[in-house]
Amino acid sequence: MIPSRYEVRVEDVFEGPMDLLVYLIKKHEVDIYDIPIAMITDQYLDYLEWMKAMNIDYAGDFLLMAATLAQIKSRMLLPVHQDEEDAEDPRMEIARPLLEYLRMKEAADRLGERPMLGDDLFLRRPDPSELSVERSEEVIQVSLFELIDAFQRILDRVAGDAGMEFTQERFTIRDKIAEIIELLEARNSVTFTELFTESGGKEELIVTFLALLEMAKIGLVRMAQQVQSGIIRIFYQ
Repeated sequence: MIPSRYEVRVEDVFEGPMDLLVYLIKKHEVDIYDIPIAMITDQYLDYLEWMKAMNIDYAGDFLLMAATLAQIKSRMLLPVHQDEEDAEDPRMEIARPLLEYLRMKEAADRLGERPMLGDDLFLRRPDPSELSVERSEEVIQVSLFELIDAFQRILDRVAGDAGMEFTQERFTIRDKIAEIIELLEARNSVTFTELFTESGGKEELIVTFLALLEMAKIGLVRMAQQVQSGIIRIFYQ
């Protein structure tokens, strides 16, 4: 297991359990009214196990959602008796709050686009980091779960099936934060993959990833994904 000194708390910065569900549903392009509950539950639990192995601390709401999904999954596996054929689909227990959550997020996004005093109503100087991305390419905010997928691909390519354990502590999050800051001060922004040198080994990759999460937590960086290319870019705040 990763030493406890590497633990990073991110629940106040990144998304919650509903966002993970939305991410999985969009990732697999499934209908909210026809959720393949077994697959979604298994993948949801896989993400929690991955975050636990990485010592990424998450709120208890994630565990409550996991229990709810597991309960729905077990109910779906039970045989349906003739007198229960008209009973409500157990998946509606999660579909209804999901739809309500999406409506709330959409309303919040629309509200966020309205002019706010001190923001859109006053002229502001452009952030130099914003100019480093092509104006013609749309960018969206990147989620924790997209970061996990991107990092998992890097880790699989470098470490294969070697697992997540390491014993030596040759790197610290503080040292890696200092390295990332130095890089960003020189270049304004970097791509996600540029932060990970494959020659450094799995331990360095993991500590670099946790350092990036810690920087997001304390507001040192912001992350966005270029829609057309899918590239995740890190900006210095």
